[in-house]
Amino acid sequence: MPRTQTGISPDLKRLLAAIRLGGAPPFEALTPEAAREAHAARGRLMQHPGVDLPEVRDLDVELPDRRIPLRLYRGGRSEAPQPCLLFLHGGGWVLGSLATHDALCRALAQRLGAAVLAVDYRLAPEHPYPAALDDALAALRWLAAQASSLNIDAARIAVGGDSAGGNLAAILALMGRDGSAPPSSFQMLLYPAVDLRLTADRYPRPSEAMVLTGATMRWFIGHYLPDAAQRSDWRASPLLTPSLAGAPPAFLLTCGQDPLCDEGLDYGDRLQAEGVQVTALHLSGEAHAILTMDKAIGAVPAVLDLAAATLRAAWERQEDQ
Repeated sequence: MPRTQTGISPDLKRLLAAIRLGGAPPFEALTPEAAREAHAARGRLMQHPGVDLPEVRDLDVELPDRRIPLRLYRGGRSEAPQPCLLFLHGGGWVLGSLATHDALCRALAQRLGAAVLAVDYRLAPEHPYPAALDDALAALRWLAAQASSLNIDAARIAVGGDSAGGNLAAILALMGRDGSAPPSSFQMLLYPAVDLRLTADRYPRPSEAMVLTGATMRWFIGHYLPDAAQRSDWRASPLLTPSLAGAPPAFLLTCGQDPLCDEGLDYGDRLQAEGVQVTALHLSGEAHAILTMDKAIGAVPAVLDLAAATLRAAWERQEDQ
């Protein structure tokens, strides 16, 4: 996959200038609570309103010790069971919610003409690793068990997410392959974090004044994985799994102006080398988190079109088998 760095896109240039003009402090300069408020405010400012859909409703996974909020989106009506994308939001395992990714989930559901189930997993530092993964796994198991009552095709459940959510989705896909989670038919990995080891050479790409910086990633990982020894577990860093063979087909988005770019490209290279079908899209001039900044980045609709078309095609092939 491409490794050459190029200049930033005109849209990203304008966005970064506006961010600098606004003078907002980086997330790592804030408390987690204040960072969540700032992240949510940025999302409201940078995203178009979500599209209307035939159905949007809130649900819950009720567990003995906790409740996991969910939101179900349907992009089309059908008497037959629909395929479903289990979506896990980004935000460095510290930020993000159903609300911050509502417009993105609506856009995906509309393009898929199918169901999307978003998961409001627990956040660090209040709930460090593996809380987010435990909630993602519980939600996937619940979806598979409740598929019939939800009019979902249990054989065509995909997993996906952006950034930290892409991390969780990649892990669920591998767990499904290994039999420790319901199997996934596809994985949609949107600028995922797949190697959480904070080695000295981590985040070599220039990220100064970018939407996401290496310093912010270190802050996120420090909250999510305060025990450094856990960062080398493949259930935290899926790039470190001994084998990716047998994982479900993938759509992988990487952005050249993103500190997570190289690990995402490495993951795509490994998936392909180990026999997994990958549709890889690399946007050399774009930065992290663009999919929740569609007011500023004109490429977003086309990216979502391709991601959804790739998943729809995978579901259609599976239905024909």
